[in-house]
Amino acid sequence: MLEAIVLLCIGLTLLVWSADRLVFGAAALAKNFGVAPLIIGMTILAMGSSAPEMMVSATAALAGKTDTAVGNVLGSNIANIALIIGLTAIIKPLGISSGIIRRELPLMLGVTLVAGALLWDSHLGFHEGVLLVILFGLFLFAMFKISQKAKAEGDVLADEQESEIPDGVSNAAAGVWIVIGLVLLLYSSDMVVESAVIIAKYFGMSDLVIGLTIIAIGTSLPELAASIASIFKGEDDMAVGNIIGSNVFNILAVMGIPGLLNPSVLSPLAMGRDFYVMLAVSVLLMLMALGKRRRINRVEGGILLSCFIAYQAYLFYNVAG
Repeated sequence: MLEAIVLLCIGLTLLVWSADRLVFGAAALAKNFGVAPLIIGMTILAMGSSAPEMMVSATAALAGKTDTAVGNVLGSNIANIALIIGLTAIIKPLGISSGIIRRELPLMLGVTLVAGALLWDSHLGFHEGVLLVILFGLFLFAMFKISQKAKAEGDVLADEQESEIPDGVSNAAAGVWIVIGLVLLLYSSDMVVESAVIIAKYFGMSDLVIGLTIIAIGTSLPELAASIASIFKGEDDMAVGNIIGSNVFNILAVMGIPGLLNPSVLSPLAMGRDFYVMLAVSVLLMLMALGKRRRINRVEGGILLSCFIAYQAYLFYNVAG
């Protein structure tokens, strides 16, 4: 048991680090080949924080653990909003000035409702996986168009995204980081799933709960690091924008993976309990961010964080659910 916990911690650490290195190399290589910074920001950088969830979901689905894969999506989205934005706002209140975020938030809520419609019958099928991937492509196209317009208007988030693209990295170095990142991402995701299954069995946790708790929090670490780093650089919009983008990617791309790889009947609790928690915190975030003040203050951050703690406590108390 102790060995499984140690391996899980090592796996999560490698997962986060390898995802960061893969994104670093891919973004640098794309820039060297003349890809527009805006496109890099809207694709490679934006998808990078969801890379751990993608790999873990694929690994879990191939291992026949579709509940874990879906739980990872729902749990990560809840953690992104309630834990990460809540904690970030407590450290420093978040000002919302970007027009991109004000357009992205309703899209995020719409995508969340799409997830509810697909999970309504507690089954994730192949055709639903295909639909999610198609919607993901349409979302990327829509966000690119929105960002183009925002860039022309001098939107602060578009400028912040471009500032995050690595500069001065040779093609050889970028290629090495891509290979290292990809290999370790595959290895560490397998380590995370295998050790998590051992821990789940030991404590009597269901596949769904292990995805909602330990794995979800672990795979959300890149978003936590990115959000805290952003606020210390004065990039509040980037901190919030990363979370919104990650949540959309998680639903459309990450949840589409188990649908394609292992269509399965799901635990009814995924829809009957966890989806509604994800929907509730998503609505809370939109109300806070789009209010008249366009600011998420420390009290609101405390509310979000309290919701997360209460939800996790409930899950651990009902570990078999």
